[in-house]
Amino acid sequence: MIDGQILVKFAQRGLIALFVATSLACPVQAQFGFGGINRIGVVGGVSVDAEGAVKSVSALEQDGQLSELRRAIQAPSDSLDNQTDMRMISLSKLQSEIARAMSANEPLSEEVLFLAGLQRIEYVFVYPEQHDIVLAGPAEGWVVRDDASVVGRNSGKPVLHLEDLLTALRTTEAAREQAISVSIDPTPEGEVRLNQVLSRVQTVGPGFNVAALEAAMREAFGPQVVSLTTVANDSRTAQTLVAADYRMKRLAMNLEDSPVAGLPSYMSMIRNGNASKGTQPRWWMACNYDAILHSQDMLAWKLTGTGVKAMTEDDLVDARGTRTGTGRANKVAQRWADMFTKKFDELCGYNAAFGDLRNVMDMSIVATVISGHELEKVAGCDFGLLKGETGGLITPSYQAPKTIAPECSFVKGNAGWVVSASGGVELNPWQVVSQQSKSDETVKTVYAQAAGSGETWWW
Repeated sequence: MIDGQILVKFAQRGLIALFVATSLACPVQAQFGFGGINRIGVVGGVSVDAEGAVKSVSALEQDGQLSELRRAIQAPSDSLDNQTDMRMISLSKLQSEIARAMSANEPLSEEVLFLAGLQRIEYVFVYPEQHDIVLAGPAEGWVVRDDASVVGRNSGKPVLHLEDLLTALRTTEAAREQAISVSIDPTPEGEVRLNQVLSRVQTVGPGFNVAALEAAMREAFGPQVVSLTTVANDSRTAQTLVAADYRMKRLAMNLEDSPVAGLPSYMSMIRNGNASKGTQPRWWMACNYDAILHSQDMLAWKLTGTGVKAMTEDDLVDARGTRTGTGRANKVAQRWADMFTKKFDELCGYNAAFGDLRNVMDMSIVATVISGHELEKVAGCDFGLLKGETGGLITPSYQAPKTIAPECSFVKGNAGWVVSASGGVELNPWQVVSQQSKSDETVKTVYAQAAGSGETWWW
């Protein structure tokens, strides 16, 4: 899992992108039913070893572990392997299946761990007569990709994970008090030391030693700080937030090629361009729903929109390294954010970190709808086991992300200023639900057909 970065443009013509890699992903404690699937601990295509060293999940490095993971994960049954626009999951029956497995001391099946191959939650239906709440959305069979991500066989988009759903249900009340977020930022002391180093070096001509400058910058800049709010920093959800932010900034800084056409790096867009001295663009991802629709009786709900958007703002960095938001965004940074948002759905099919983030956001919105409108009470059901209130179902614990070590890449520019690609992810589900919910009877059109029958927990 992973991180943040920084981009520095300085002297008369030099622009340096300082990228930061973090410590993440390897599970340090696997709880009931989760151990086999999380053996490698990869989130968003990146993993961290037991010492906290960040490792990209290449086929070469992962060969043995990847084979082990593929052996551990059972292929979906024929009925689950089919791609569908609408698969339903009963939360009441899902909880009962988990309770049954726990009572029998059986590991949770892949069907449960990957929520029947669900890839987004588009609908929430409440059935008081069945004492149930049903989640529905597109789904398909899963495969383990070469980056160790579990994704849809056809779409390449990641499946939902049970542990992220549990985290969403268990943190929704805390998110009422404080939004869920991750931020990866340089320290003020590091900013000052970096500027001192840059003021003493020759950045153009025959005396410009790239290798020596990189080493000096790393030592001066020091580790970046990862800050998380509301969610436990050792949860898979926390890993997802950090991984998505890391992968976004790698694209922005040209540290990896964009997998989709029409999304150049920010670095290439500002090549030989001008910018304001002392300002640093900051990008972060936030919720992007067109609306949260509901029937008049509030028994049927629908999430609409791509789910995630990129936002940007210029930070002003003073001589002490202190950052202050300006409330403004430079035009190039805003254009890159807009392109990233436009391409987001397409990116999800190539980079699991982005699809995982959208899934986390969907689940957080759904948990907030259920809690905020007391849908358990309306349905006459109790999700105490899923919410961690009863039964002792504990989610896995991962290596917590704390700091990021810098790397550097270079591109020529004009002005002598420092730019930062610090940022993060912000998820405020209560604000989204309260501001974007609106009545729309069309959401009842699939309500009747979504009702379950029999004992199966998905259909």
